[in-house]
Amino acid sequence: MIEFSARLARPGFVLDVAFNSSSHALALFGPSGAGKSTVLALLAGLQRAEQSRIVVDGKVFSCTDSGVFLRPQQRRIGLVFQDALLFPHLTVQANLRYGMPRGREGRVRFEDLIELLGIGHLLTRMPAALSGGEKQRVAIGRALLADPALLLLDEPLASLDVARRAEIMPYLIALRDSLHIPMVVVSHALEEVVRLAEDVVCLDEGTVSAVSPVAEFVFHQRSDEPGFSDVAVLEAQIEHFDAQDQMTVLNHPAGRISLPGRLGDAGKPYRILVRATDVALAVSRPRDVSHRTVLRARITDMQGGDGPLVRVSLALDGHGRLMSLITRQAVNALAIDVGDQVFAMTKATALDDRAFAAAPRLR
Repeated sequence: MIEFSARLARPGFVLDVAFNSSSHALALFGPSGAGKSTVLALLAGLQRAEQSRIVVDGKVFSCTDSGVFLRPQQRRIGLVFQDALLFPHLTVQANLRYGMPRGREGRVRFEDLIELLGIGHLLTRMPAALSGGEKQRVAIGRALLADPALLLLDEPLASLDVARRAEIMPYLIALRDSLHIPMVVVSHALEEVVRLAEDVVCLDEGTVSAVSPVAEFVFHQRSDEPGFSDVAVLEAQIEHFDAQDQMTVLNHPAGRISLPGRLGDAGKPYRILVRATDVALAVSRPRDVSHRTVLRARITDMQGGDGPLVRVSLALDGHGRLMSLITRQAVNALAIDVGDQVFAMTKATALDDRAFAAAPRLR
């Protein structure tokens, strides 16, 4: 649980932010200069605000009314920056052990974390011999082995190329789902927020513009980022793996979802990104079609003006939302309008590369 309220004035910039979150994975999202890194610095105790009350899991980090201000070392913060900032004269193993608590074992065992991050083969290397993704994994490991009460990630993937981002993302997801350490991620990249966050605090010019669960945030987000315009998030649960068809079947209150390959054990949660361009509509349950995912839904809004395309907003049975981008010709042929019940369909191949699994837990 994070309770955050702070006001900080600097030449040309004023931060006035307040939010509460019970999420274990919180994202601070917004454009450059919105105040994301300043909020992180205030959480870490690297800056002091004129007025503040910051409480993490019941521990007061700062409160100007009562005169409390814990120094960074008293807050037990694990901080990971864009650049790994490893000690260049120490081996990977020495870097990892540098901040470990003396005389007691933290909640994360060294051997378990090495396995989770996949860095056992790097322990004797020097930082100069590591790739960017390897350095960042070591930096994350060092922060976690310090036994933090709160992990702060300041755009941890921003300095990496696309290939290295794809390499390290599964490890961040694994940490989120395995360690139960509160995590705050600063990012202006929509994909990172979708993959990592449970709740999102949107910042703009030093103030909070919105606080919402990630699925709600994505549904209302209009991004210029390629591939992330008109997307929605489905949160489902694995039901079983069909060995004959090599498909994993997931449960959602609105219907079953099928994805290629074995995705995990029964009961495991799954988060899936669905683009509006991949969603087709039908007014009755379709038969003899290739689409394996068919979800019951109700039309809540339709927007398109005089153009040829119409953006259809859908509320799924049970919970969740989708978007469908279809032609005006299709709207007229189906004779659909706001309030109508429909079936939303999508192909398994359209969802395959946008399913984000919860990773295995530590022993």
